[in-house]
Amino acid sequence: MSELSFYFITALLYVVLAVSSWQRALQSRASPTPMTAVVPMAWQRGVLAVVLCLHAFLLVHDMLGGVGFNLNLGTALSLIVWLTGVIYWIESYWVQVGILQNFILPVAAICVFLPYFMREQHVLTYANMSLFKSHLAISMLAYGLLTIAALHGFLLSVLEKRLHKGNLPVLLNNLPPLMSLERLTFRILFAGFVLLTLTLLSGVSFSEALFGKPFRLNHKVIFGFIAWAIFGFLLLGRHFWGWRGRIAVRWLLSGFGFLLLAYLGSKFVLEVILQR
Repeated sequence: MSELSFYFITALLYVVLAVSSWQRALQSRASPTPMTAVVPMAWQRGVLAVVLCLHAFLLVHDMLGGVGFNLNLGTALSLIVWLTGVIYWIESYWVQVGILQNFILPVAAICVFLPYFMREQHVLTYANMSLFKSHLAISMLAYGLLTIAALHGFLLSVLEKRLHKGNLPVLLNNLPPLMSLERLTFRILFAGFVLLTLTLLSGVSFSEALFGKPFRLNHKVIFGFIAWAIFGFLLLGRHFWGWRGRIAVRWLLSGFGFLLLAYLGSKFVLEVILQR
């Protein structure tokens, strides 16, 4: 079996899950209990667990299969989408997130192939690889959580506009209640903010041990701290002034935009535009 076959099988399983989940969601509109579409069936949870394990195996192969520790743009995108899927899978045992998870599945099917077709080697070799891997794990968890928070924020914006107009799309009928979704979004945002804080602190405090050079203020660090400040101010606004709705969504998406610029934006410029 060729190497590409494993990527194809993993992507195909994501597609099967996506088609099954969306069909169930669409059929549920005629059901007297539409919220059942939001709760994943046991076999779907099981298959998703398998496909996430396959995806994780491919990611480990892509990152560690060569010399050193490879983390190019394609692998980074695939890793973030995988983390998002894992977090949704865990959430599904406590919160009804089936429809939200459905949006991730087709994206994951595409991102599985990115490390294979974007083969540019971006090998990372640092003085203390154990410390660096811990730093990387925390940062990726932060990106995964904040990605989910941003997706929730986008959905909150769409839901609020559609509810005001009274023409909610059929596909969004089975989402959790608006207030529940908003509370869940801020819980995820807070967890992501804590991990982002640890990421920035470890990067600044242990720069010499992590990267083998003193801390340097560059565009990536600046964008990262701007995103951190926006998320922190949003959480303060939520706690002290009760921010919600459009103002909260605008701050959330603005912070996520700067976070993308800090990490994926700089990787895109270096690897795709500058070919470094």
